[in-house]
Amino acid sequence: MSHVTSRSRAGDEPADDGPAGDGRTRRRLTAQVKDSLRDLRNQLAMLNRQVSGKVELKEIDLDCLDLISRNGPLTPSTLARRAGLHPATLTGILDRLEKAGWIARERDPADRRAVTLRALPDRGREMFRLFSGMNAAMDDICAGYSEAELKLIADFL
Repeated sequence: MSHVTSRSRAGDEPADDGPAGDGRTRRRLTAQVKDSLRDLRNQLAMLNRQVSGKVELKEIDLDCLDLISRNGPLTPSTLARRAGLHPATLTGILDRLEKAGWIARERDPADRRAVTLRALPDRGREMFRLFSGMNAAMDDICAGYSEAELKLIADFL
């Protein structure tokens, strides 16, 4: 991520509009939060497009790979539900991820009919390197906040 937007820290502005309490400051701050989240979404989408091109996968493939990496092993039906995809759509995605060496489909030893999806660690390290710039930028941003502020942000997100 080459561009990191500036931020306004909590406490820089009054929490309300004083005794009159007309709510203008609150509405403005709420709009600022919404705009910042939209900007972040756009920046992350641009980064995903760049990374997906480098690893020759579709963006939806990266989304599914991320879910498997963070929450796996998962069954295909659980992945479909978490990704908001129809299970039939998932077949092509999983085929691409498996063929490219990003995931493994494994039979459940307790139920040979069941399959679980597991991210492969070697490729995971490769993905981590591709996102290292964004991770470093986020670490720099977070360094400017107290633990209490980080907890508030984490609770919000």
